[in-house]
Amino acid sequence: MPVNPELQGRVFPQTSPYLVGREKIREFARAVFASHPTFLDPEAAREAGYADVVAPPTFAVVVQEQTLAQLLGEPDAGIDFSRVVHGEQRFAYSRPIVAGDELRATLTVTSLKSLGGNAMVTAESTIVDASDAHVVTATSTLVIRGDDA
Repeated sequence: MPVNPELQGRVFPQTSPYLVGREKIREFARAVFASHPTFLDPEAAREAGYADVVAPPTFAVVVQEQTLAQLLGEPDAGIDFSRVVHGEQRFAYSRPIVAGDELRATLTVTSLKSLGGNAMVTAESTIVDASDAHVVTATSTLVIRGDDA
């Protein structure tokens, strides 16, 4: 089944709140070898002007994953997860993610292209805090390999 061209422009429901935990940030920082003190030490983060530890920039994928699960699980999407390759990832921040943030995300499929028998789906996850203020937009491009790939 090919990727449904009607996905382009589709907006998925906002995710349930994700409470960012200090230990989750520390675990993520260690996993990606991010050693800056503001990622690990609350006192260093406070001295730098933050309320608590700061998440490494790529931490937003933890929240974005909820939105991508919506897309990949969409019955009429025509996306076979076994054929998906992650093509590109970008982040556009308004402010850093900090422990204690309560974040929600909304995914919009912004582009759908066919290229050499493959499909490329670009999706933006707009992530906001508890006051609905923008925190980060995480943009992913997924390549769905065609039958001959």
